[in-house]
Amino acid sequence: MKKPVFSLVLAAASLLLSGASFAQTAPGNDQLYKAFGEKAGLVTLMDDFMVRLLADPRTGPHFKPSNQQRVKEQLVDQLCQLAGGPCIYKGADMKSAHANLDISKSDFNALVEVLQQSMDAQGIPFRTQNQMLALLAPMHRDTITVR
Repeated sequence: MKKPVFSLVLAAASLLLSGASFAQTAPGNDQLYKAFGEKAGLVTLMDDFMVRLLADPRTGPHFKPSNQQRVKEQLVDQLCQLAGGPCIYKGADMKSAHANLDISKSDFNALVEVLQQSMDAQGIPFRTQNQMLALLAPMHRDTITVR
Protein backbone atom coordinates (compact mmCIF):
# COMPACT_ATOMS: atom_id res chain seq x y z
CA MET A 1 0.00 0.00 0.00
CA LYS A 2 1.26 3.49 -0.81
CA LYS A 3 2.38 5.75 2.00
CA PRO A 4 0.62 9.13 1.80
CA VAL A 5 2.65 12.30 1.96
CA PHE A 6 3.06 13.71 5.55
CA SER A 7 -0.22 15.15 6.91
CA LEU A 8 -2.10 14.48 3.72
CA VAL A 9 -2.77 11.07 5.20
CA LEU A 10 -5.12 12.81 7.60
CA ALA A 11 -6.94 14.75 4.94
CA ALA A 12 -9.54 12.39 3.63
CA ALA A 13 -10.67 11.25 7.02
CA SER A 14 -12.34 14.56 7.45
CA LEU A 15 -14.97 13.06 5.23
CA LEU A 16 -16.31 11.18 8.23
CA LEU A 17 -19.63 12.91 7.99
CA SER A 18 -19.44 16.16 6.12
CA GLY A 19 -18.26 19.74 6.37
CA ALA A 20 -18.64 23.09 4.72
CA SER A 21 -15.52 24.93 5.79
CA PHE A 22 -12.84 23.71 3.45
CA ALA A 23 -10.35 24.92 0.92
CA GLN A 24 -11.57 25.14 -2.63
CA THR A 25 -9.98 24.97 -6.04
CA ALA A 26 -9.67 28.18 -8.02
CA PRO A 27 -12.95 29.34 -9.59
CA GLY A 28 -13.36 27.96 -13.09
CA ASN A 29 -10.70 25.27 -12.56
CA ASP A 30 -12.44 21.94 -12.95
CA GLN A 31 -9.36 19.88 -13.91
CA LEU A 32 -9.46 17.81 -10.71
CA TYR A 33 -13.20 17.28 -11.07
CA LYS A 34 -12.63 15.95 -14.58
CA ALA A 35 -9.70 13.80 -13.41
CA PHE A 36 -12.05 12.08 -10.93
CA GLY A 37 -14.52 11.34 -13.73
CA GLU A 38 -16.88 14.19 -12.94
CA LYS A 39 -19.96 13.47 -10.84
CA ALA A 40 -20.43 9.93 -12.18
CA GLY A 41 -16.84 9.09 -11.23
CA LEU A 42 -17.28 10.54 -7.76
CA VAL A 43 -20.49 8.55 -7.24
CA THR A 44 -18.70 5.35 -8.30
CA LEU A 45 -15.79 6.20 -5.98
CA MET A 46 -18.09 6.85 -3.03
CA ASP A 47 -20.09 3.67 -3.72
CA ASP A 48 -16.86 1.69 -3.42
CA PHE A 49 -15.66 3.77 -0.47
CA MET A 50 -18.82 3.18 1.58
CA VAL A 51 -18.65 -0.59 1.04
CA ARG A 52 -15.01 -0.66 2.16
CA LEU A 53 -15.66 1.77 5.03
CA LEU A 54 -18.43 -0.40 6.45
CA ALA A 55 -16.42 -3.61 6.00
CA ASP A 56 -13.30 -2.30 7.71
CA PRO A 57 -13.37 -3.13 11.45
CA ARG A 58 -11.62 0.17 12.24
CA THR A 59 -14.12 2.41 10.45
CA GLY A 60 -17.31 0.35 10.18
CA PRO A 61 -18.47 0.99 13.75
CA HIS A 62 -18.42 4.75 13.12
CA PHE A 63 -20.61 4.49 10.01
CA LYS A 64 -22.97 1.54 10.51
CA PRO A 65 -25.38 3.56 12.69
CA SER A 66 -25.45 6.51 10.26
CA ASN A 67 -27.71 7.18 7.30
CA GLN A 68 -25.20 5.75 4.85
CA GLN A 69 -26.99 6.99 1.73
CA ARG A 70 -27.03 10.53 3.08
CA VAL A 71 -23.37 10.35 4.06
CA LYS A 72 -22.45 9.09 0.59
CA GLU A 73 -24.45 11.83 -1.13
CA GLN A 74 -22.84 14.52 1.02
CA LEU A 75 -19.39 13.11 0.35
CA VAL A 76 -20.04 13.22 -3.39
CA ASP A 77 -21.16 16.85 -3.16
CA GLN A 78 -18.25 17.76 -0.92
CA LEU A 79 -15.61 16.19 -3.18
CA CYS A 80 -17.32 17.55 -6.28
CA GLN A 81 -17.22 21.10 -4.93
CA LEU A 82 -13.65 20.73 -3.67
CA ALA A 83 -12.52 19.45 -7.06
CA GLY A 84 -14.01 22.42 -8.90
CA GLY A 85 -17.21 20.74 -10.05
CA PRO A 86 -20.67 22.28 -10.18
CA CYS A 87 -21.96 20.74 -6.93
CA ILE A 88 -22.69 22.74 -3.81
CA TYR A 89 -22.10 21.08 -0.47
CA LYS A 90 -24.86 22.02 2.00
CA GLY A 91 -23.91 19.88 4.99
CA ALA A 92 -22.73 20.87 8.43
CA ASP A 93 -19.28 22.30 9.08
CA MET A 94 -16.64 19.78 10.16
CA LYS A 95 -16.29 20.97 13.73
CA SER A 96 -19.97 20.68 14.64
CA ALA A 97 -20.49 17.50 12.57
CA HIS A 98 -17.76 15.68 14.50
CA ALA A 99 -17.95 17.37 17.93
CA ASN A 100 -19.48 14.41 19.80
CA LEU A 101 -18.02 11.51 17.84
CA ASP A 102 -14.79 10.73 19.73
CA ILE A 103 -12.64 10.50 16.61
CA SER A 104 -8.98 9.76 17.25
CA LYS A 105 -6.00 10.26 15.00
CA SER A 106 -5.90 6.49 14.37
CA ASP A 107 -9.59 6.52 13.36
CA PHE A 108 -8.82 9.36 10.98
CA ASN A 109 -5.81 7.57 9.50
CA ALA A 110 -7.84 4.38 9.01
CA LEU A 111 -10.46 6.26 7.01
CA VAL A 112 -7.75 7.80 4.83
CA GLU A 113 -6.34 4.34 4.13
CA VAL A 114 -9.78 3.11 3.10
CA LEU A 115 -10.27 6.13 0.84
CA GLN A 116 -6.90 5.47 -0.79
CA GLN A 117 -7.86 1.83 -1.36
CA SER A 118 -11.02 3.01 -3.11
CA MET A 119 -9.13 5.53 -5.22
CA ASP A 120 -6.60 2.84 -6.16
CA ALA A 121 -9.42 0.44 -7.07
CA GLN A 122 -10.92 3.11 -9.32
CA GLY A 123 -7.58 3.63 -11.07
CA ILE A 124 -7.15 7.21 -9.86
CA PRO A 125 -3.48 8.16 -10.29
CA PHE A 126 -1.44 8.75 -7.14
CA ARG A 127 -0.77 12.39 -8.08
CA THR A 128 -4.49 13.04 -8.54
CA GLN A 129 -5.23 11.35 -5.22
CA ASN A 130 -2.74 13.64 -3.51
CA GLN A 131 -4.31 16.71 -5.12
CA MET A 132 -7.64 15.82 -3.52
CA LEU A 133 -6.02 14.91 -0.22
CA ALA A 134 -4.29 18.29 -0.15
CA LEU A 135 -7.67 19.99 -0.43
CA LEU A 136 -9.04 17.84 2.37
CA ALA A 137 -6.00 18.20 4.67
CA PRO A 138 -7.08 21.39 6.47
CA MET A 139 -10.19 19.63 7.78
CA HIS A 140 -8.29 17.30 10.11
CA ARG A 141 -8.12 19.98 12.83
CA ASP A 142 -11.91 20.00 13.14
CA THR A 143 -12.43 16.28 12.64
CA ILE A 144 -10.16 14.72 15.27
CA THR A 145 -11.93 15.26 18.58
CA VAL A 146 -9.93 12.94 20.86
CA ARG A 147 -6.56 14.51 21.59
